[in-house]
Amino acid sequence: MIHIEVIGLEPPCKKCNELLENSKKAVRETGIEAEVVKKWTLSEEIREKYGLLLSPALAIEGVVVAQGKVYKPERIAGLLGG
Repeated sequence: MIHIEVIGLEPPCKKCNELLENSKKAVRETGIEAEVVKKWTLSEEIREKYGLLLSPALAIEGVVVAQGKVYKPERIAGLLGG
């Protein structure tokens, strides 16, 4: 199972919500088994793991693939190998 983290602000901004929904849509459309979770940019866990991030950010399997951008579902699907 692929682990996808959408990292953003709390409460979520429009871009954070859009990236979260686009990630979920990419997983549905590709049929890849993946877990999509929302994480808070300023949490201790995220700061220790990734350092300072632009919001929103997208991490796949612990690797940040986007910062400060909202990728479309098609682009996310491509990153997932779908």
